[in-house]
Amino acid sequence: MRQKCTGFTVFSVDGNFALKLCGICSLVDGMMYLDHFAISASSLSLGQDYVETELGVSLAPGGSHALFGTHNMLLRLGDVYLEVIAPDPDAAPPSRPRWFGLDEFHGRPRITNWICRTDRPSRCLGRMLPGTGEMVEVSRDDLTWEITVSPQGTLPLSGFAPAIINWRGAPSAAERLPDTGCRLKKLIIKTPHAITLRSTLSLLFSDRRVEIKGAEVASYQAIIETPSGERTLG
Repeated sequence: MRQKCTGFTVFSVDGNFALKLCGICSLVDGMMYLDHFAISASSLSLGQDYVETELGVSLAPGGSHALFGTHNMLLRLGDVYLEVIAPDPDAAPPSRPRWFGLDEFHGRPRITNWICRTDRPSRCLGRMLPGTGEMVEVSRDDLTWEITVSPQGTLPLSGFAPAIINWRGAPSAAERLPDTGCRLKKLIIKTPHAITLRSTLSLLFSDRRVEIKGAEVASYQAIIETPSGERTLG
């Protein structure tokens, strides 16, 4: 006999509201899945050097995104992947701000964003934070997909809320990449807005590899199993 959902409890911690789901909801809900995370860099060669030095494996070529004037390289991490992305010096200046806040990026290569995939973007968008943006069609080579991009090119919570990607029925880019033996063990997201982020995602997303933690200073950390052992990117 099917168990009856007991609903959810709304509670407040430090003035921030969050949801506690019943056990049944937590099992059946969830419309978004971890797709990849992005490492921004001021140049693609700097980002490539950072990842390849830390992990001891080679990145795969990606391509160019004419709409945003960027280019990337990729690395499969099992069923997900990482993307190194940077402004493309050979591209025409874009007519809109670059995605992932790259127009304002400076400093060392580092993780700046995470991206969740869904085949039901219209249902997810209404539950995301203001400023997530609308679905924008992007293409590269023979790939075409949709991803949320705001008019400012940034994401809520200073880039610690996820973007949403829809591959339109095609497999994730991870399945097109060579397997170098690397696997994502943990993606740790530290933010002062952890309660808000958990609350927003509670009905949409669940992945034991993703940990959202409260912290005064926001940061990302990816723990990756490589052929040479466990390595960490930040």
